[in-house]
Amino acid sequence: MNDLSRGKAGSLSLPERIVIKLKNNISPPQLITVVFSALILVGALLLSMPFSSSTNHSVGFLNAFFTSVSAVCVNGLVVVDTGSAFSVAGQVIIMILIQIGGIGFMTVGVMVAIILGKRIGLKQRLIIQQTTQSTSSQGLVKLSLYMVLIVFAFESVATLVLTLRWMDDMGLAKALYYGMFHSVSAFNNAGFALWSDSLSGFAGDPVVNFTIITLFVVGGLGYIVIVDIFRKRSWRRLSLHSKVVLTASLALTAIGFLLIFLLETWNKATFGDMSYGERIMAALFQSLTPRSAGFNTIDISSMVTASQFLLIILMFIGAASGGTGGGIKTNTVVVLLLATFNTFRGGGQIHAFERKIAHDTVMRALAVVISALAFVLTVALLLIVTENMLEEHFLEVLFEATSAFSTTGLSMGLTNDLSPAGKVIVSITMFLGRLGPLTLAFALSQKRQTSKLGYPEDHILIG
Repeated sequence: MNDLSRGKAGSLSLPERIVIKLKNNISPPQLITVVFSALILVGALLLSMPFSSSTNHSVGFLNAFFTSVSAVCVNGLVVVDTGSAFSVAGQVIIMILIQIGGIGFMTVGVMVAIILGKRIGLKQRLIIQQTTQSTSSQGLVKLSLYMVLIVFAFESVATLVLTLRWMDDMGLAKALYYGMFHSVSAFNNAGFALWSDSLSGFAGDPVVNFTIITLFVVGGLGYIVIVDIFRKRSWRRLSLHSKVVLTASLALTAIGFLLIFLLETWNKATFGDMSYGERIMAALFQSLTPRSAGFNTIDISSMVTASQFLLIILMFIGAASGGTGGGIKTNTVVVLLLATFNTFRGGGQIHAFERKIAHDTVMRALAVVISALAFVLTVALLLIVTENMLEEHFLEVLFEATSAFSTTGLSMGLTNDLSPAGKVIVSITMFLGRLGPLTLAFALSQKRQTSKLGYPEDHILIG
């Protein structure tokens, strides 16, 4: 450090020196973890205030903390009913937390910096790359601008459509507010609703169904894919990432729809009083919502066991990388399936759409799946202990653990009955599920060390 730098450093106060030291030494994943944690804490403090409650009495810090984590991590699990327990002020706070948590705090920061005429440095670009899960550091500021425009466009149009739909039922002002809240919640795959039964009252409403579906499907695909489609406008010119996401999403939707439609057709508790068209809408909605949306138009606890287990699988897979959803991501599943099929064929190059997939990508995908599976099973085990659940309720516990990790927000009814210890466990699960296993691993590690030793190759029996 030169004399000038020492002079400047010496003139700074202790808090300023601490901030500068943290700024220079903290990595992007670590900063993301810290800022998300701070945002959750601020949200919890605000939501625990009496003005955030519909009764002018605090909902309790633990309930407020759980709600804040669920909102920032765009999950949707709730321990108190959003529509009845919170005042309008509390609901607006939740909506703001959802928007910041979904679009990414750094994207919001970029917009503020651009408005103020500030320069976006390399450190900020690396953080944007981490939060958007972009494969390149090029064009990230422009991507952030596109993200804001995409969010504004879809949420504005959806708010208008839902306002017009609900205006006759609840008046213009309330319809506008409800339309805005559910548009923000749906696009960010949060799953928060102002009705205690989510959207079950609109199971046969095509306007509400397809508006909400459009929002959480687009949000789940990811900004990178949407921008790629907008720019290229040709399947042949799309990136490998976009092709994999679109193909996998379509396949999962088709499989989920067909299975749920067939399994629930004879279930009187769910599809019993519905017309054929309403059953198609309900099956489509429930096949898409486990991919991290969190809304439901039929009672999850009334579905047959096979359907509930299918939802667990779909929740675990989740949405696309770079989207507002969670889970291990569709990209991860595709990469591992391709590697598996390639192994069955005798090995060689792993490829998709005439593009080679790097070995490092396969190993990262494997790490994500193994760590996620181990984490979900550990959480399920802890909940069995803390909630004193009997063996006949294991599926309910596994459903809760998977929903929390995948930031989906669906529940078979366990959330409302969680003990204080259970609330803490599920809150931590939602937080780690939002950050992602690899992001957390990078955040906790100081430096990535490469071994200088080389060992002779040997073989281990497999299978």
